Amino acid sequence: MDWEIPEYSKSKVDSAGNTLINEDSTTEQKVGAIKILDNWRAGHSYPMHIFQTRLYNRAKLLDKDSIVAQRLKRVPSILFKLMRKYNGREASMKLSQMQDIGGCRAILPTAELAKELCEKSFLKSNVKHKLINKKDYITYPKKDGYRSVHLIYAFKSDKKGKTVFNGLLTEIQIRSKLQHIWATAVETVDFFTRQSIKCSEGDKDWEEFFRLASSAFARLENCPTVSDTPEDEKELYLKIKEKERNLNIHNLLEGWTNAMTLLDQRTKEKAVSKDDFFLLELDIYSKKLILTSYSKENKERAIEDYSRAEKKYEGNKEYDVVLVSASTTNDLRKAYPNYFVDTREFLKYLTKITTKY
Repeated sequence: MDWEIPEYSKSKVDSAGNTLINEDSTTEQKVGAIKILDNWRAGHSYPMHIFQTRLYNRAKLLDKDSIVAQRLKRVPSILFKLMRKYNGREASMKLSQMQDIGGCRAILPTAELAKELCEKSFLKSNVKHKLINKKDYITYPKKDGYRSVHLIYAFKSDKKGKTVFNGLLTEIQIRSKLQHIWATAVETVDFFTRQSIKCSEGDKDWEEFFRLASSAFARLENCPTVSDTPEDEKELYLKIKEKERNLNIHNLLEGWTNAMTLLDQRTKEKAVSKDDFFLLELDIYSKKLILTSYSKENKERAIEDYSRAEKKYEGNKEYDVVLVSASTTNDLRKAYPNYFVDTREFLKYLTKITTKY
C-alpha cells in the first residue's frame, strides 16, 4: 500500500491552520490551506496504522472480545479545536502540534484489563517510539467524569522510506467497556441537544448528571470516583435518580435511540445524500416519532419547519424536536459503531442505579 507522505514544513502547516479559521482569509487562500491540511492529516495514516496493529494484537491476546478501532480526526473537528483557542489573529494551538489527528482506541471488557494493556504492552514494554504524554483518567478521572487512559507517541523508524513519518503524533486511548458506554451516552446527548458536554460547554444539569453517573460506574469497577461527588453510595444514587427524573433522561435516550433506528431504516430504503436533512418530532411518553426528510434544495424549509415545531412544543417536556443532517448522523455512527448497543446498555445500568434505593 502506498502511504501519503507529509509534503509541507510544520511552519506551513501551522500557517494553513490559521488561514482556515481566519474570517479575513480569501477563498483562494483557504483552498490552498485545505490542500496542506488534507496532506498533513493523511500523512498520519501510516504511523496510526503501526500503532493500531500493535494495539490490536496486544488487546486480543488479553481478551478476544476486545474492540480496537482507528480514525483520522475529521477536518471540521480539527478546525473546531483550533477555533476554540483562536485569539482573532492566530490559534494558540498550532496545527502541527495537535496530538490526536491520528487516533487508535482499544475497549477492554474491564478496567483491570484496560490498565494491564496500558502497562504491559506500552509503558513497561520495549516501544521504540517516543512517549510524549500520558494521561491516566481512570486513576484520576477528569472533573467532567471522563475516564480513559491516553498515551501520545511520536513515531520513530529507521526503515528506508519510513523516516519521513518520524515525529508525527498518534493518540492511543485505552478504556473499559463501561467507560465507553458512558462516553457514548455523552456523545448521544451532545448530538441531539446541540450541546458540548464533551468539551465542558453544556447545560450544567446535564454536566452534573454525567459526573454523578461516572462516579457510579467507577464504583461498579472498583475504581476512583470523580472529585466532588458523594462518596456514600445511597446519596450518590439518589442524586442520580433526582437528575434523571428532572431531565427525563431515560425516556429521552430511549426515544433518540429509536429515532436513530428509524433513520437507519429510512436511509437503507432510499438513496440519501449527505446534504439531506431530517426533522425528528418525538412524543416521548407515547413513544411515537414523526420523521420528515428534506433534500438539500429544501434546507430553508427544513429550518422553518424546525423553528415552527420548536415554538409549538416549547416548555412541553413530553415532546422533543431535533433537526439533523444525514452527514452528522453518519458521523455519529462512524465514531460509535456500536451506538445502539452502547446506548441501551447505558440505560440498563442507569435503571439499576435509579431503582436500588
